Order: sequence, then structure tokens, then C-alpha cells
Amino acid sequence: MYAWPASEVPALPGQGRDLRIHDTATEGLVTLDPGPVARIYVCGITPYDATHMGHAATYNAFDLVQRVWLDTKRQVHYVQNVTDVDDPLLERAQRDDIDWVALAEKETALFREDMTALGMLPPRHYIGAVEAIPGIVPLVERLRDAGAAYELDGDIYFSVESDPNFGKVSNLDAGAMRLLSAERGGDPERPGKKNPLDPMLWMAARPGEPSWDGGSLGQGRPGWHIECVAIALDHLGMTFDVQGGGSDLAFPHHEMGASHAQVLTGEFPMAKAYVHAGMVGLHGEKMSKSKGNLVFVSQLRRDGVDPAAIRLALLAHHYRADWEWTDQVLQDAVDRLGRWRAAVSRPDGPDAEVLVEEIREALANDLDAPAALAAVDRWVTRQDTEGGTDIGAPGVVSRAVDALLGVAL
Repeated sequence: MYAWPASEVPALPGQGRDLRIHDTATEGLVTLDPGPVARIYVCGITPYDATHMGHAATYNAFDLVQRVWLDTKRQVHYVQNVTDVDDPLLERAQRDDIDWVALAEKETALFREDMTALGMLPPRHYIGAVEAIPGIVPLVERLRDAGAAYELDGDIYFSVESDPNFGKVSNLDAGAMRLLSAERGGDPERPGKKNPLDPMLWMAARPGEPSWDGGSLGQGRPGWHIECVAIALDHLGMTFDVQGGGSDLAFPHHEMGASHAQVLTGEFPMAKAYVHAGMVGLHGEKMSKSKGNLVFVSQLRRDGVDPAAIRLALLAHHYRADWEWTDQVLQDAVDRLGRWRAAVSRPDGPDAEVLVEEIREALANDLDAPAALAAVDRWVTRQDTEGGTDIGAPGVVSRAVDALLGVAL
């Protein structure tokens, strides 16, 4: 599977700072020192509907991670998956009387268009669940043969008790895990499971559903968590720098994935930092496909909204915060974009080097994008009220906003 085209990241004078970021597992800030190549895995979409603002906010957060690392002169090895076979996709295809493959391809293509428009840097590897199946099967077989997985009516389940570190990603108690498992794709009430939390690794073929040759596992398709594990281990290996996604993925998805990988390799942890973006709401509820309360990036673009304004609307909120999308949020972003573009179109302005360092410091401090925006706002205000004699300043500001915030002025 191919990703989307990369936009050029302007070079800036000086060098960026190492990233301090909130780690869900340790519940505090950690300073990441990845070495010359930074490794990040971000969980991708299940392509049964268009990209909504919740998706955009998540991918914006991890785009900032990439930009901070690139500013430190590191290479970035970024991997993202596409869950192009899963129950929600099959259910939507049946509802709309469309081939599930065609639906997945259509929505993945739209996602690529949205990411391109928003200036998101593409992953080096963009991998679909279906193409990953040949690598998933042997991992499930290894878990089963090691006694970490078991069969139940043809399905293969992972035993969470096989991992002594299970629970160290989300830090939740068993009761909370069981509730979230039921809400987020698990089946804790299924009779015969050794532990209600045990997740499915391989689903035996169901009538009328797609299936693949699973070797000794039989015909079927992979579970959700093992898909990401197989892709991450194949392309990044263990103890990569950041495992990213929305906060609703901390449990069960990232918790289960970490346990799969840790049992498979005997190593701990799977990732140095588990980083989670907050949820975007609309009309008082989390924006989600299941509820249908969505604002789509593609619809805003069709309505003539500048993608740079959409991105500024996202950047106005700290990535870990839960926040509400409103018309005013968008209007504020449109107004800010207009002020910034007017400022960088002038021939001179206040010294820009201080501003570049302020943006760097804000982003290095747990991706504090609102503080970075405020710094640019102050520079624009100074230009309006005090003027400036630095002929190159507007150009430096424009390049810094593009390189570090992903907003093309």
C-alpha cells in the first residue's frame, strides 16, 4: 500500500530541542533521545468512512512529533497501518451494498487526499492489514506453540496472563479494563475464555465474510491488535521510540499489542513512550463514526475552507486535551491565518530568531502547540505596533511556521 506525497520541510537556522512528551505508561513526561534515527508507529484508520476532525487531530499531533525530530537533524522512521479488514468495515459495506474492498480503497484514497491537503508528513511504510497477513500468521502460531494462546471453537485467543507486564500501558484495574473491552471491540462475556480480557488473535472463517489461509490456524482473518504488532515488529523492531494514537486506543489496543510483542520477543517495553491524543467532541459528545456526529475534513475542503485554517484550528488545542469543535473554533483559525499571512507578506519585521526558538521550546515541551501559536501571535502584534528593521524576518517566520507547525503561509 502506498502513502501520500511528502511536502518539503524548510530548513531552519540552528537546531531543535529534544522532545519531552507525556507517556501514558509512566503517567509523566519523558525526554526522548532516539539516536540518529527516530522510530514511531501510529495506528491508522479503519477505512469505512471519511476522515473526521478527531482523526485529523490525532495525526496532527504525531506530525508535530516528526517535525520536532526532523528539526534536531534526525531521520524519522514513521510507520502507520490501515485496518482494511475489520467488522465495522464489513458491516458498512453490507449496509451500503458495496464490495468491502472497494469501500476500503475509496476511503483510504480520501484519507490520503485529506492528509496531503493538511500538510501531514507521510509514513515511510504505510501497511494494510490484508497485506500484513503473511507476517501475522507465524506470530499467532508462535504464541500458540509457546502456550500464550489457545483455541476456542476454532478461534485463537491470546492469554493476557502470559505477560507479567500486562496492564503497564494503561494502568487500569480489571474492572475498568472489562468495561472498556466490551465497549471497544472485545468480547469479555464470551463463554469458555480463560480470562474475560483475552483478545482474539485469529478469527476462524465466518460464512459470507472474507478469509485467508492461516496455515495451521485454518481459514480466517487476524484480530485487531496482532495486526499492528506484526507491522511494528517487522518495520521498527522492539523498544521503538513512540507508539501513538488516540486516547481511546490506550486500552485495549495498545495494552494488548504491547503484551503480544513482549511475549513474542521476551523484551520489555514494546515502546519507550505511549503517547495519546485527546478526543474531539461535537454537541457535547466525542466525535465518532458510531455516533455519526462528525465534521469531515473533506467536506470542509469542499466548502472552501483553507486546509491551513483547519490545521490552525487543530493546533489551537493541546494534543492531549479533549475539546469541542465549533464554528467559532474554525472562524478563529481563519482569522489567525489571515493575520499571519498579512504579516509575512510585508518586507520586514521584528527579529525572527527569538520567535523560532520560542516555537522550538513550546513544541519540545510536550508538543505545546497553543504556546507556539501564541508566540507567533506576539510577533505579528509587535510587527503591527512596533514595526521592525529585519528585512529577512518575515521569510524566516514563514519557513518556521511551515517547518515546525506544518502551516503553509
